[in-house]
Amino acid sequence: MGKLDGKVAFITGAARGQGRSHATRLAEEGADIIAVDVCKQLKAVRYPMSTAEDLAQTVKEVEALGRRIVAREADVRDASALQVALDDGIRELGRVDIVLANAGIGPGGDATDDEQWNEVVDVNLKGVWNTGRVAIPSMIERGEGGAIVLTSSTGGLIGPGIGYPGTLAYIAAKHGVIGLMRSWANYLAPHSIRVNSVAPTTVRTPMAGGGNVKAILEHSPELAGSLLNAMPVEAVDAIDISNAIAWLVSDEARYVTGTVVPVDAGNVNRR
Repeated sequence: MGKLDGKVAFITGAARGQGRSHATRLAEEGADIIAVDVCKQLKAVRYPMSTAEDLAQTVKEVEALGRRIVAREADVRDASALQVALDDGIRELGRVDIVLANAGIGPGGDATDDEQWNEVVDVNLKGVWNTGRVAIPSMIERGEGGAIVLTSSTGGLIGPGIGYPGTLAYIAAKHGVIGLMRSWANYLAPHSIRVNSVAPTTVRTPMAGGGNVKAILEHSPELAGSLLNAMPVEAVDAIDISNAIAWLVSDEARYVTGTVVPVDAGNVNRR
């Protein structure tokens, strides 16, 4: 038996990277999955973004674990599209107990300063708000509690001295995610819905160049100081974040709410 047997998790940014890892890790614990990803390229993003084939691979990996999954392409900036995706999942799987607002982008594409700011903030902050606001009403109505985890970053806990608009947008959005988490945690506590954040350091995913810090610094040298971890690793693996989330959304953490869990190899503590 898994510690999430009978649960359904709604996960954004699920086509690859951390999102796919979260989907398969929670499926290992018995959860069924509602998976959402935009599956297209955004102008403000330098690296290749997810595809429909990536999302199909997530489906295969979850089904290989014997769990059900409903996957839809939707942009987290579009609350209506996100609602349709969630409603499709609930119709097939019956409910939603867990929400992982994981979708996020890193800046650096061929875009103006305003385009960088708008796309990064819209995906990384508004997209998190949209994810919660489409899922929370059904969780409250069902009256059985639940767990929400918002993905922030070590960049949501520190203030590196930078001036690049896209990176500033990322830092501002990730700080905003933590503020949103704290407010939701208080608002939803009477409904036994717990809300927490994880704050990863650099993770070995396509967004972070597979964890290649040198490559990141070639494009954003201003980040040099903020990417150094206390432990002797440049990056962590997506499963390290997934393991923390699997605990946070389980009954093992039943009274943990309103907190940030850094999975950062000591990155924040070394400041």
